[in-house]
Amino acid sequence: MNEFKNKQILIIGFVWPEPKSSAAGSRMMQLISFFKENGAKITFASTAAESEFSEVLEGVDRKLIALNCTSFDDFVSELQPDLVLFDRFMTEEQFGWRVVQHCPDALRMLDTEDLHCLREARRLEVLRSKPFDLNNDLAKREIASIFRCDVTLMVSEFEMELLQTYFKVPSFLLFYLPIWMENETLDLPSFEERDDFVFIGNFLHAPNHDTVVYLKEVIWPLLLVKFPKAKMQVFGAYPTPKIKSLHESKFNFFVHGRAESSFEVISQARVLLAPIRFGAGIKGKLLEAMQFGTPSVTSTIGAEAMNGDFLWNGCISDSPQDFAEKAIELYQHKSIWEQAKQNGFEIIKHRFSKDLFQNTFLEMALDKFENLEKYRQQNFIGSMLMHHFLQSTKYMAKWIEEKNKA
Repeated sequence: MNEFKNKQILIIGFVWPEPKSSAAGSRMMQLISFFKENGAKITFASTAAESEFSEVLEGVDRKLIALNCTSFDDFVSELQPDLVLFDRFMTEEQFGWRVVQHCPDALRMLDTEDLHCLREARRLEVLRSKPFDLNNDLAKREIASIFRCDVTLMVSEFEMELLQTYFKVPSFLLFYLPIWMENETLDLPSFEERDDFVFIGNFLHAPNHDTVVYLKEVIWPLLLVKFPKAKMQVFGAYPTPKIKSLHESKFNFFVHGRAESSFEVISQARVLLAPIRFGAGIKGKLLEAMQFGTPSVTSTIGAEAMNGDFLWNGCISDSPQDFAEKAIELYQHKSIWEQAKQNGFEIIKHRFSKDLFQNTFLEMALDKFENLEKYRQQNFIGSMLMHHFLQSTKYMAKWIEEKNKA
């Protein structure tokens, strides 16, 4: 496929992708692979430092860029990308106005990962006991960024609907593109060959941190009372001291840190536990559990926008007592476990298979390229926001630049 042949794509990353650390890293690698498969030349740029876990990015030009510096202007002017993909709205805030100034004809695409303002409203409600409020400062920034871009990629149908009904974002500015799964046959362990409960997640992501603390302090004691032989295996990149302190072998709760392979740790477990109390988007760990034939017990927020009209691959519960009981039932009864496993395969096949999305994504991008001016004419709010944002951000950046020279 060469539909993007001779197209120059610039990806401005919030961080360098770490697919073994987070679903966000896997998502970015999927987008890079998609553009490469269609013949594009890709440059990945970021202000962040690379880590030992950053992906190599073969066949991709790499560029370290600086904030509030005209060096980016020189770089992007010389590159002249046809498409600029902003990794989360913060990078659009930082570099969007510079792209508009020096590459006004470039298609501007935003990848949200999840709706940050929704996640923040839920976090404040759970951890600070504040009323649920979507009209927060983060929303004002994030929704403005969505309007300023030509199209925004959304991983959640729920969030697509929320943007259109609550924030009145036009549908032509949004495109549903969840994390997808490759169609592959895996050699999976049987019910009898599996042991233990498992959780996996990047602990720099606040919902994962909260989930494991809640799991240890609230869910696990209830589960152990009824099932003393149960063992909980927790994996995740960048564990904090708090997460490490939860490790207690006498309570069969084991914190291991980073997993080299999510397939190995999830497919060897019998049930994945994810009592997620706040968050947004779709959960990579739950998708992988389905793909690897591992039933899960999660919350309503955990399962949000994932199973559609299909049965969950396990159980959904927001009651700690019920959550623990459902986890034990799923763990001990093979027939229930087998049915849940099949439910997961059906969800993957009908809702997250790569074949469902790659052609429509390609068609959307080509349509945007061919009709960019027409779409921009329909987005007056976006042009208005860009006008004011460009001026204010431009002079603030210039002030910071001069200050840094002093």
